[in-house]
Amino acid sequence: MGKLRRIGILGAGNVGSHCGFSLALQGEADEIVFVDIKKEKAEGEALDLRDALPFLPHRVRVWAGSVDDFKDSDIVIVAAGPLPRPDQDRLDTLGETLQAFGDTIPSIVRAGFDGIFLCISNPADVIADYVRKASGFPKNRVFSTGTSLDSARLKRILSRDTGIDVKSIYAFSMGEHGGSQMIPWSQVSIGNKPINEFFKERIDSLGAFDTEAILEETRFAGYSVLTGKGSTEFGISNAATDIVRAILHDEKRILPVSPLLEGEYGVSGVHASVPAVIGKRGVEEIVQMKLSEKELKEFQHSCELIKKHIDLVSELIKGGN
Repeated sequence: MGKLRRIGILGAGNVGSHCGFSLALQGEADEIVFVDIKKEKAEGEALDLRDALPFLPHRVRVWAGSVDDFKDSDIVIVAAGPLPRPDQDRLDTLGETLQAFGDTIPSIVRAGFDGIFLCISNPADVIADYVRKASGFPKNRVFSTGTSLDSARLKRILSRDTGIDVKSIYAFSMGEHGGSQMIPWSQVSIGNKPINEFFKERIDSLGAFDTEAILEETRFAGYSVLTGKGSTEFGISNAATDIVRAILHDEKRILPVSPLLEGEYGVSGVHASVPAVIGKRGVEEIVQMKLSEKELKEFQHSCELIKKHIDLVSELIKGGN
């Protein structure tokens, strides 16, 4: 009998609970354990998910526990912390998110966890850097979902504007999971055709290709969801499950995630979203594409903003000692 696939979820709020449901629904976990500072919340979410299991085709063991239960987990999804309000940038939640963590990450490591940390908590790029440093884990085993969700939103927008199914669109955002993210248009294609060519051939039916409008809509798509329902949960939970699948099945798929950069694209010491090969060892390779000079500057500018907040975390931690 093979080893059971256990996924730990730190934080049983809107995002964490929906990650659990998505994993169970898609059959990507044999065991799911919720851990939250509010134990009653974790217990309630675990019980609610157990009630759903009789209707699912997969057997899953679900419970609420402590960080000790993360010991045998393959992956711990870090989803603790507040959701940004519609009037906040994701970076504005940094202080509250760090408060929510406390000593949790070192405690997870002391409990014996030796798997992969997948970070969702916002600001995702900065928190991934914090978790990597707090855990002492190698860079391939700590990264965030980054622009995985932003990239899905970009594909949705392009599908709407072109009439082509999202599965035939190759596109992604890079940089910050936030307002400074950029789109490397030189790498975007519909089928095998560069997007500029695609629009030129259909100018009479599709009109002009407005890259700035699409970038703006992609950057702030999450806030449309927040304004409408108060939280984002379906998209991000499925983005996380997609990454978990790539890890557990050693798929070697190229996905936009936020790992530590050490010289790639001229950037070092920053977690930022880039296309990367995802397999059983986590981030197995960072894919370096040939960006235009303008695109490279936009990406590096986004990384500079992330770096400022990474430095702020160091100051906050020092100030608390």
